[in-house]
Amino acid sequence: MARHLITSALPYINGIKHLGNMVGSMLPADVYSRYLRQRGHEVLYICATDEHGTPAELAAKEQGVPVDAFCTEAHHQQKAIYDGFSLAFDYFGRSSSPQNHEITQEIARELKANGFIEERAIRQVYSNADGRFLPDRYIIGTCPHCGYDKARGDQCENCTRVLDPTDLIDARSAISGSSDLEVRETKHLFLLQSALAGEVEAWVDERADNWPVLASSIARKWLTEGLHDRAITRDLDWGVPVPADTWPDLAAAGKVFYVWFDAPIEYIGATKEWADQDPENRDWRSWWWKSDANVQYTQFMGKDNVPFHSVMFPATLLGTRAPWKKVDVIKAFNWLNYYGGKFSTSQRRGVFTHDALDILPADYWRYFMMANAPESDDSSFTWEHFTATVNKDLADTLGNFVNRVLSFSKKRFGEEVPAGSEPGEAETKLGEEITRLLAEYESQMEAIQFRKAAAALRALWSAGNSYLEEKAPWLEIKTNPEGAALTLRTAMNLIHLYAVVSEPFIPTSAKKMREAFSLENDTAAWVTQEEARSLTAVPAGTPFTIPPVLFAKLTDEDLESYKERFGGESAA
Repeated sequence: MARHLITSALPYINGIKHLGNMVGSMLPADVYSRYLRQRGHEVLYICATDEHGTPAELAAKEQGVPVDAFCTEAHHQQKAIYDGFSLAFDYFGRSSSPQNHEITQEIARELKANGFIEERAIRQVYSNADGRFLPDRYIIGTCPHCGYDKARGDQCENCTRVLDPTDLIDARSAISGSSDLEVRETKHLFLLQSALAGEVEAWVDERADNWPVLASSIARKWLTEGLHDRAITRDLDWGVPVPADTWPDLAAAGKVFYVWFDAPIEYIGATKEWADQDPENRDWRSWWWKSDANVQYTQFMGKDNVPFHSVMFPATLLGTRAPWKKVDVIKAFNWLNYYGGKFSTSQRRGVFTHDALDILPADYWRYFMMANAPESDDSSFTWEHFTATVNKDLADTLGNFVNRVLSFSKKRFGEEVPAGSEPGEAETKLGEEITRLLAEYESQMEAIQFRKAAAALRALWSAGNSYLEEKAPWLEIKTNPEGAALTLRTAMNLIHLYAVVSEPFIPTSAKKMREAFSLENDTAAWVTQEEARSLTAVPAGTPFTIPPVLFAKLTDEDLESYKERFGGESAA
């Protein structure tokens, strides 16, 4: 079995994330990681909070606390929410860790030694009103490419073009709003991406055919437009310091590395954080050193993060001339919108993760988001769509099946799985259908196609309902009690199968379904084709209990209350 290294784009430390952020990075990475673990692969799923940069400094200043204390508290808040969503990270680190500082500085030294970092004097925007140099993302103005009037100095979130602050039209300070800006000279370090462009292009050509079209097209668009040398230091108090042993003047001036330089390196840093917890049994380099060819590395991210991960981070690693493991597959996602408008952390538009958990359990959200993941194009969250999906797929198709089978069997045959007659034609037909659908589900999960995988999972659930309707044990029991017992035993085996294969999408509910049966040594991680065909994992005589309602149907009153709290169509 291959070893799978999985990372999701690091959530920024400043503010609780919305559902669009969750569905575009951490949740699909978790679903995929869970699936691979169940199939017997060795998996390391790494994530972390991205803690450096001006927004963290400003948020801490607003709260009147030191920035390191602010980041510590915000990290714990975010981790609690991700635990609430049942995200099974192997490690959830922090980009401010000593390990990330150490590795970032070492990579910078290697780049300099190889001639790919250069110190340059540049002219940088200084705000007289704020009395400071302004980092790129705290200069806002109109994008020269698309005309968006709230573009940041590092990137336009509307057209995703990478910008320099001097590109902006009508630039102003995002801190004070002042347009009293001037350009002063200061020194910074530049990553010479232009000198690495050919290597990056060859690297992309070698593997981008294995990426979704969204990721490969963004990477190639960047390469077609040409790679430019990029400043990788900033004038901030909070960040990975430029090492004094290599650049003493810049270190003395308080320069720190640009957050987009050190943040991807935190994937490596967090792996070292994980390994340092148990150094005798964990080797972080075995995951990140290319000589170990048995590691398959998959990254998950929204489309706005693709340029940095497909071009800038690979350029950084290539320039070290060290055998760092580089990504094999970038799984990129489009936007999940809110009633046609963007979710916005800064403008508090849409459903945020802590509010989602306050309303309903995590499995409701996990299933909905993955069943409607914005893989091929942007998709839109509406409360009407959410309510309909929960009621149809989760409450009716799965939850009702579990409840009606177990309740009816308990009422007519007691609290043990009934024996009944030998399987007949209907059971043989069902076994073949379940085997076919399970193979489809596995195929789509292997291909990292979540919407199609969710459709196959939904079809598995529906097959149980079709079988139950065909056999109608509530009628069958009147003339053929043994046949009705067989029907219910078969349906209970379907419940157990659903519990196993649904775990990546709805882990809490899957556990409840599995625990309904008092099976000894129920340790099977997955369902084999033969087990799917025979449906005999839960033998007659197995004690069972009826779990609480797995998924409550959402009412019209619920729908209206959600729209009143968060806004409906007018929110766009």
